[in-house]
Amino acid sequence: MKTVVPKKSEIEHKWWLIDAERKVLGRLATEIAILLRGKRNPRYVDFLDSGDFVVVVNAEKVKITGKKMEQKKYYSHSGYPGGLKERTLKQMLEKKPEEVIKKAVWGMIPKNKLGRAIYKKLKVYRGPDHPHQAQKPEEYRF
Repeated sequence: MKTVVPKKSEIEHKWWLIDAERKVLGRLATEIAILLRGKRNPRYVDFLDSGDFVVVVNAEKVKITGKKMEQKKYYSHSGYPGGLKERTLKQMLEKKPEEVIKKAVWGMIPKNKLGRAIYKKLKVYRGPDHPHQAQKPEEYRF
């Protein structure tokens, strides 16, 4: 028996639509990461981008459990002395709810050239509208 490795040109990328309303953030992020990497695809190989495109809507309505709203912190640094900025999850959800989901998914994707290519296939939107109707994304339920 021989192992069949798909060529880059043979891989088809589907489009999935996920509604984040009342979904727990971490569980949502794991499902998105699995779809982006293509791990549910029977022809999955770890060195090729065999994953699908994912469109996430209603990012502002994602569910957070426990005391994370006040205790979870996001950090960014400007590169200058004293340039460390700190935000709580509550502040992030008010200002940029899309970034909360993107950061959670980024933590579950490999940090290399392939991981960056995979990450570009994630599209997150605050409300129920998105500009990807032409791709006819299938609704993904879990």
